[in-house]
Amino acid sequence: MNCSGVMRPDVEADADNRPARAPWLPLVVIVLGQLQMGVNVSALPVSLGPLSEDLGAPTTAAATALLLYSLFVAAFVMPGAQIGKRVGERRLMQVSLAVHGAAMALMAVSGDAAMMNLAQSIAGVAAAAAVPTLVVLIAAHYRGRQQETALGVLAVMPAVASIIAFALAGWLATAFSWRWSYWLMVALAVVVQILSFRLKPIARQPGVRIDGVGVALSAAAVALVLVGFNNLQTWGLLAAEPAAPAAVLGVSPAPILILLGIVLGQGFFAWSNRRVRAGEQPLLAMEVLDSREEQSAVIAFLVAGSLGLAVGFLIPLYVQIVQGRTPLASAVAILPYSAAIAAAGVLSVRLYDRFAPRGLGIASFVAIAIGLAVVAFTVGRAWSTVPVVLGLLLVGVGEGTLLTLLFNVLVSASPKRLAGDVAALRGVANNVSNALGAAFASVVAVALLSVFLGAALGRSDLPAPVRAQVVSEQVGFVTSDELRRGLAATQATPDQTEAAVALNREAGVRALQGSFLIVAFVSLLSIFPAAKLPKYTPGELSAEEMVRESLSPPSPARGEGSM
Repeated sequence: MNCSGVMRPDVEADADNRPARAPWLPLVVIVLGQLQMGVNVSALPVSLGPLSEDLGAPTTAAATALLLYSLFVAAFVMPGAQIGKRVGERRLMQVSLAVHGAAMALMAVSGDAAMMNLAQSIAGVAAAAAVPTLVVLIAAHYRGRQQETALGVLAVMPAVASIIAFALAGWLATAFSWRWSYWLMVALAVVVQILSFRLKPIARQPGVRIDGVGVALSAAAVALVLVGFNNLQTWGLLAAEPAAPAAVLGVSPAPILILLGIVLGQGFFAWSNRRVRAGEQPLLAMEVLDSREEQSAVIAFLVAGSLGLAVGFLIPLYVQIVQGRTPLASAVAILPYSAAIAAAGVLSVRLYDRFAPRGLGIASFVAIAIGLAVVAFTVGRAWSTVPVVLGLLLVGVGEGTLLTLLFNVLVSASPKRLAGDVAALRGVANNVSNALGAAFASVVAVALLSVFLGAALGRSDLPAPVRAQVVSEQVGFVTSDELRRGLAATQATPDQTEAAVALNREAGVRALQGSFLIVAFVSLLSIFPAAKLPKYTPGELSAEEMVRESLSPPSPARGEGSM
């Protein structure tokens, strides 16, 4: 019911005027499908060392494979939503997750980096087709509060997958082989295939046509933006670095690719609006972005996803590089944060009856800023201090609340027949924010490290050759042991070596503290898009949306379980 007493048209009610409750088994199947895809993404960095050694590949090979996966997901998730309408979402989910399982088997038998990249590319295409179907299936099985809860569970599954991957994949890679993680995903794919027949079949829409020009424009735009952001640190923020493959008048190709991607993205929206005016179907339904609230929700979603990846980048950087501890220590350090995201994402749904999205969004961004400030001011060489853990918990609560809230706002603001389009939009935003967050955090952290280390060396009495060696090592963060090995090639005395190591460690701590504070400031700035979120609760429709829902034509022959 909304504030005027009008029930939402998509809510099925019983005699007591309450939404009828559906069994949770369909959600279990949908979540297992999301888990299959999520664990793959998290298992790669966890298994980095053993994987690189086994395949004889550099440690950057895993990052390349992850980039390929993200590229294919983000580039083809929108056509994936349209294919789902043509063949039926349940059928497409079954096929795509089966292909994803086959890609995991290919990962498990990979003998080199090329085969790993092929496996992740196939998995990315399969995930692009599967992601929109999960939201459509949730909307087909659940209504009202159950739908909000189901969307919340789906939104936090990446955090849950991260926890499982850090614990299970890390242990398997250490005790047995990294390949066992991928064989387990193959087994999970088989389980999902068997259980998927318990889902409602979704009827096909054979009249749906896929916009080829829209696919080309959107795929190229996303690919250019992702490649640009992922190479900002390596190729240069503005001036081209030596590692850049090319330079235009000395300018790094990374920002040029980003700008070209933005231009093509604008071209995609212009082309889509042109098709709408001509009465043709665009690749992405423009209704999912036609209100200020929806546009603000997408912007806030981009920022929230970027903040999460920035935090996820800075924590392992601090634990493994500055502290020189193991990847398992990173997993333990990040566990409170990931667990808080998962718990808040599900439990925050209970707040929807009391607080509007606008208030919850603002409060969540403020909570993230406060938590990051606490971490920045209290973090030292002992990561597990109580204030640091409390700060991470607060950040996780804000992050989890935002992921669920913004997802629900996007779904409830559009006609239910557009659930696949909303899921596609979320998939693009999620992958772009991943690249943006990691790139932003790495560029800021390295820039601050250069400033603090340069100032510290300038005040020190270390000889010029030693200072030059320390600076030459700082293409990025390096561990104390790596710096000692580099200084061993100079004439540095043991005392001078330890002094340089201490300066490097202190500069690293200050750089990461400054990075946390900058990310906190970005979170505070995000209050502005959050202030434009809807004032009503996600279970209600605004007057404008009620009119739009009532005027929306019914979707073509969707049959039982249709939207």
